Amino acid sequence: MSSPVAAPTAAPPFRAIADLVREHAAARPLQPVLVQGERGVTWGQLDAMADRVAASLQRDGVQPQQSIAICGANSLEYAAVFLGALRAGAVVAPLAIQSSASQLAAMAADCGARHLFVDGAVPAFDTAAQRIHLDGASRPSLERWLAPAGARPKPVRAQPHWPFNIIYSSGTTGTPKGIVQPHAMRWQHVARAENYGYAPQSVTLIATSLCSNTTLVCFFPTIAKGGCVVLAPPKFDAATYLALAEKVKATHTMLVPVQYQRIMAVPDFGRYDLSSFQTKFCTSAPFHGALKADILKRWPGGLVEFYGMTEGGGTCILEAHNFPDKLNTVGRPAEGHDMRVIDEEERELPAGETGEVVGRSASMMTAYHNQPGKTREAEWRDGQGNRYIRTGDVGRFDAEGFLTLMDRRKDMVISGGFNVYPSDLEAVLRTHPGVADAAVVGVPSQEWGETPVAFVVPAAQAPAEQELREWANRQLGKTQRLSAVRYIDELPRSEIGKVLKRQLRERW
Repeated sequence: MSSPVAAPTAAPPFRAIADLVREHAAARPLQPVLVQGERGVTWGQLDAMADRVAASLQRDGVQPQQSIAICGANSLEYAAVFLGALRAGAVVAPLAIQSSASQLAAMAADCGARHLFVDGAVPAFDTAAQRIHLDGASRPSLERWLAPAGARPKPVRAQPHWPFNIIYSSGTTGTPKGIVQPHAMRWQHVARAENYGYAPQSVTLIATSLCSNTTLVCFFPTIAKGGCVVLAPPKFDAATYLALAEKVKATHTMLVPVQYQRIMAVPDFGRYDLSSFQTKFCTSAPFHGALKADILKRWPGGLVEFYGMTEGGGTCILEAHNFPDKLNTVGRPAEGHDMRVIDEEERELPAGETGEVVGRSASMMTAYHNQPGKTREAEWRDGQGNRYIRTGDVGRFDAEGFLTLMDRRKDMVISGGFNVYPSDLEAVLRTHPGVADAAVVGVPSQEWGETPVAFVVPAAQAPAEQELREWANRQLGKTQRLSAVRYIDELPRSEIGKVLKRQLRERW
């Protein structure tokens, strides 16, 4: 099924984001661009710092399209090194600080990082890369490594097809894969920012890690449009976030669903002045319709959900404030994005039928780094040979082109020959007042092949596990029934809020 696709309007000509930093610095050198706590950086200072980073990398022999890696908590230094490396034409691999030492070593080796920028929270691991310490906790510190103040790099003209960054998948389903995103893909995110009011007056509050694509799709448009990025404390706290948003008069933010959930549960949420907000974004994990409705009711400004993959391909956008009757969907394909649904035989399906979602657009990864086999597995081609990215998600389009997601294809439970979608069971469980959160996974069954079990975070007045299971099964179809309910203090989640269902299966 080919989704309705609006003809793309002419995108602005490609520009390198690092070049835009130079222009904003010339236009407004004293305006703040990065703020963290009591520290801040102006455009003039950021431009000078990016020059020193780029000049230092060139001094050390780093050539355009060679890689550097960054691993640490969000900081002013982290952001400056990222932008400085881009100015030198280098490829940035932002590595997740939650990764194990062995994973970090494997990722640093895989991307071929010449330099590794770390802070004190990063575990020690073997690497051939030159290690530079962002926080000055060890030597060589960033300041000692940098070229002298006033250093200028040799100009580099980045090309659209050059790799911009390599983002590694979370590894929740195996060894992390390096997703190579070109400059052209990042520029598409900047071009789309025109729709959401980013401007030199914008203040974007960041509360997710700079190693995540979730954050970067908000961070770079703010920088490119001349706004200010405020970095929240590394450990997320809902009340602290609200107080900071009020203090800095935030206009934009990107949060994952679990953060929205915690914010809306703050008892005195209504006392915070959030009237400055223009647009709030969400992505990366299932975003339930009831939570969207609550945000629309109580939090000023628009609410926009992005559905897509770090790999790129098709993106759906739900402007929830404009489509309050579609809150259980992830919206319609973005302008110029072609999204389809295919069956197990890779045949296209019509509207209303359920299958795997695939997508194609100008925003697509180049490949998985050093993994041509995995790259081919992630691709689907139509009858004309056009390349699409497979999402691994199961969903269906309605007659108006809105996409409803069911589950990850790998998470679908096949019980007694019937397809059981965990999201349907989770939705039923969440309607019980004794359920604070829930996740359903399939586990092996001699009788049925697989059977669904639920891991539930109980609310204050939760019934016994068996009682909750019996209640849920009365609401569910015969083929959907839960074989067990197990209470758990907290669902295991990735840094960007995805439930780690593999860990739940392993607990069983």
